[in-house]
Amino acid sequence: MSTLKRFFQDTLIYGFATVFPRLMNFVLVPLHTDILPREEYSVNTIFYVWAAFFNVLLTYGMETSFFRFFSKSKDKNLVFSTSFIALTASTILFAVMVFVFQDQVIQLLDLQPFYFQLLFSVIVLDTLVVVPFAYLRATGRPIKFAGIKILNVLIYFGLNYYFLKIVRNYPSLAPDVVLDNYEIQDIVGYVFIANLAASAITFLLLLPYFFRTKINFSFDIFKQMWKYGWPIMVAGIAFVVNENLDKILIKDMVSDEVMGAYAGCYKLAVFMTIFVQAFKMGAEPFFFNHAEKKNARETYAVILKYFVICGSLMLLILVSFIDIFKELLIKDSEYWMAISIVPIILLANLFLGIYHNLAVWYKLTDRTRAGMYISIFGALITIAINILLIPVIGFIAAAWATLLAYGGMMVVSYFFGRKYYPVPYNVKKISFYLILSVGLSIVCFLYFREQYIVAVLVNLIFIATVYLMERKQLAKIISS
Repeated sequence: MSTLKRFFQDTLIYGFATVFPRLMNFVLVPLHTDILPREEYSVNTIFYVWAAFFNVLLTYGMETSFFRFFSKSKDKNLVFSTSFIALTASTILFAVMVFVFQDQVIQLLDLQPFYFQLLFSVIVLDTLVVVPFAYLRATGRPIKFAGIKILNVLIYFGLNYYFLKIVRNYPSLAPDVVLDNYEIQDIVGYVFIANLAASAITFLLLLPYFFRTKINFSFDIFKQMWKYGWPIMVAGIAFVVNENLDKILIKDMVSDEVMGAYAGCYKLAVFMTIFVQAFKMGAEPFFFNHAEKKNARETYAVILKYFVICGSLMLLILVSFIDIFKELLIKDSEYWMAISIVPIILLANLFLGIYHNLAVWYKLTDRTRAGMYISIFGALITIAINILLIPVIGFIAAAWATLLAYGGMMVVSYFFGRKYYPVPYNVKKISFYLILSVGLSIVCFLYFREQYIVAVLVNLIFIATVYLMERKQLAKIISS
């Protein structure tokens, strides 16, 4: 099997493990937007904003560091045990500190105490399984990885429907122990309870890995991993700012209701997010494992081109059929006030995916500080535009801030990559596919909304163009 074919095969498996959970979350959007008022959807959003922040802080770049050192180390077990022990110890220390300063942290996060306790528990459990999950990816076990991830989301999905739909509407079907503790005024809390249950079962399934490693800790390896990983942590925090500051500022500068509508419509861009995340899951270990091959850089160039082709097609499909997705997935029309952000956020996430591809230069040359600086640059754009323009033009400023931040990061990373790790990207073709997709999307969104014959035609035009330009290379990849 060719290297590229193996890459695409593994990416499909990892992709499914990522797509399925995100798809289930996407399927929950109609339930959440139908059951939860916009102000409670705002609470749900803030909960997961803080979860994302603490996830980055507590893992401190250890996942990417693990791939880097596991792939090149002769003593892979020592790398596994060192990273596992380090992450477990730091998580326990965090848990103790939060317990001691619980009142102050609750006040800082502006969450109800019960919601905070749920958040804290989910964060701890999810952090403890980071290294076992990374080990499954690094050792080429995508099926097991996918199976556990899918089970996690099935539990979360099932409990959401149970608490929000069945217990709420058909109480006779629920046992007394559930009914005695069921509070309809705190309905959003059951979303968090479902998350905790899913995280707890995932932790139990990966518990054997806690006993798999010997207590063998290398301070030398940890120092190297920390040096490599802490800039990734800072970059991750900057990414959380890029993704989530808009929601916090809209809540504070405009209202909970508008933020809820913004966050609900933001979910319509989830297919692009899924695509980018699926690619990253398969690509990250592949890039490290393939780095010493003779044709590595040419392979990376081909991967980026096909990533852009697929992402551009996805952008066009989602924008040209946006009103179908809107009515299927957001039942409450009050949320539709923010629908104009969706094309902008879709393109922003495509730029983010391109940036993840381009980031190979600083990860393979151990210049992770460069990635940190680029991410901080993006965060500064996000902060400045949001603070300056949300009071002037409203929530749409937040969408433009996201697009300009990720677009800026993409461009800066490309030019630095040319200097430190030149890859022969076909910039002309990549730019052509992007411009064609964006141009057709603009035409559909502004002039042919809900005219689905036109939507089908423009998608066929894009697909036919790609086929004519790529048919020879595609035939080679498929036949190899």
